[in-house]
Amino acid sequence: MDTDRYSRQTMLAEIGEEGQRRLSEAKVLVVGVGGLGSAAAVYLAGAGVGTIGLCDPDVVSLSNLQRQVLYGEGSLGMPKADMAVRRLADLNSSIKLIPVSEPVTACNAATVVTGYDVVLDCTDNFAVRYALDDACHEAGVPLVHGAIGEFAGEVAIFNGRCGTRYADLYPDREALEGAPRKTSGVLGALPGIIGAMQAAEAIKLIAGFGECLDGRLLTLDLLTMHTSITEI
Repeated sequence: MDTDRYSRQTMLAEIGEEGQRRLSEAKVLVVGVGGLGSAAAVYLAGAGVGTIGLCDPDVVSLSNLQRQVLYGEGSLGMPKADMAVRRLADLNSSIKLIPVSEPVTACNAATVVTGYDVVLDCTDNFAVRYALDDACHEAGVPLVHGAIGEFAGEVAIFNGRCGTRYADLYPDREALEGAPRKTSGVLGALPGIIGAMQAAEAIKLIAGFGECLDGRLLTLDLLTMHTSITEI
């Protein structure tokens, strides 16, 4: 264990050396390395999660740089998964980083999540969210969900001990999957906050401390700074 690197973390009684060992042995998959995934992946890597999968089929565009903090102008036009690996390897060279540039679908989701202990849903696509929900349910893997829009975001844990699923929160699957995609504005800081919350929930799950959002939905409105937690 790199005692200097993680000293400010292991001095927390809730984590300690045992929690750090659990983190170093854990495998976490981040699906969607955009605004949410950028923030989440940075804090997972910094915390010393031993293996991190980074799944995203897109390339970096100029409009991404307002909120997707893993990338810079030198990454424009390059695959996000590969650029994320390059940046995170510089942050922490002692962990394993796996780029996945294929899109997640209902057909391959089960394969994509295989071998991981926790999956982070950092996508903006309903079809992918439901596919991950199905795959994680079948595999018995917790799914840390995050979603954002304009000034508001949400975080929840599905397929945990409570057994609550994404489909329980949003049962209108056919309507949501069939709705046309639209691009809306977003305050750049919002995905940073929600993505960091996703990373924190994953770390809590792995190290075994705190009160997780298992079966509960946290919502945040940055316009009013109002937060709420509701049972699903």
